[in-house]
Amino acid sequence: MNVINQHFAPPPHLLNNRLSPSRNIISPSPGMSSRKRKADDDGSGGDDDRMSASPSGSPAVPTRPLPRHSTKRMRTNVSGRPLAFPRLLETLNVDEMRNILQTICERRPDIGAEIVNAAPRPSVQSTLEVLGKYESQFQGAFPIGPPSSDYAYNRVRQHLIELLDALKDFTPHFLPPNEPQAATSLAYLDGATDFIHRLPDWDTQQHNRHKQEAYEEMAKAWAAVIREAAKKAGGIQLQYGGWDQKVTKHNEASGGRMQEAVNELRNSIGWMGADASGSAAGGQADAMSVRQQLLNGTYGMGNAVRVGPF
Repeated sequence: MNVINQHFAPPPHLLNNRLSPSRNIISPSPGMSSRKRKADDDGSGGDDDRMSASPSGSPAVPTRPLPRHSTKRMRTNVSGRPLAFPRLLETLNVDEMRNILQTICERRPDIGAEIVNAAPRPSVQSTLEVLGKYESQFQGAFPIGPPSSDYAYNRVRQHLIELLDALKDFTPHFLPPNEPQAATSLAYLDGATDFIHRLPDWDTQQHNRHKQEAYEEMAKAWAAVIREAAKKAGGIQLQYGGWDQKVTKHNEASGGRMQEAVNELRNSIGWMGADASGSAAGGQADAMSVRQQLLNGTYGMGNAVRVGPF
């Protein structure tokens, strides 16, 4: 027995390996060793099983792969292009539209003639509104100081000429034979003459020639319309429109520069003489009153019938 114990050698794995370098070996804790042995004994100790286990004991949720489109999306064309014609017109104001149209008509006179034939006739109200815009620009150009001075005239001269040029261009449109309705012509002349009345009288007499020439042309226009209106229906437009009083007022406001229109109206209707006596004026009023009663069917209704001598 003693011989056997002396010759007993330890197992090879307990001997120090002299060929390997010395190193510190960290021995696992008893708890970890027991768990590992337990997992090995149960036959469930694998790397795959440990990786698939979810934390906190919750069941594992399988992940869904991201959907992959089979076709690529076409990119939108973002290259620049000009605006369509209707959209371009929406961005233009009245002045820009007018300038473009005028430029095209100057290059193509046939297009201008077609527009003139297709455009509606200007009304008295719209024309007076255009003249009012020119007058507003003229009034707004006055500097601070005396409005009749030479300095003020030089500042507003361009706007004054633009207003008078517009007046000269619009007036023939409302004269016969281009305008067949005398009422329309008279209504325009009545409003257009007021623009001349509102023009200032300048300190320098030479500057007043614009206003004097405008009065002369307006007087001739009034005379032409009155002459033509007298030929239609016995001048009824002149007799019942109160134009005798309007023409007289315009002549007084102009300082007698529209006497030509007054003379034409006197010759046309024969009862507007400035030197008429009071009895003639009363007789005219009585005649107009009787005529109005006849038209209304009330003549004689207010008069008592008298029988026998008194």
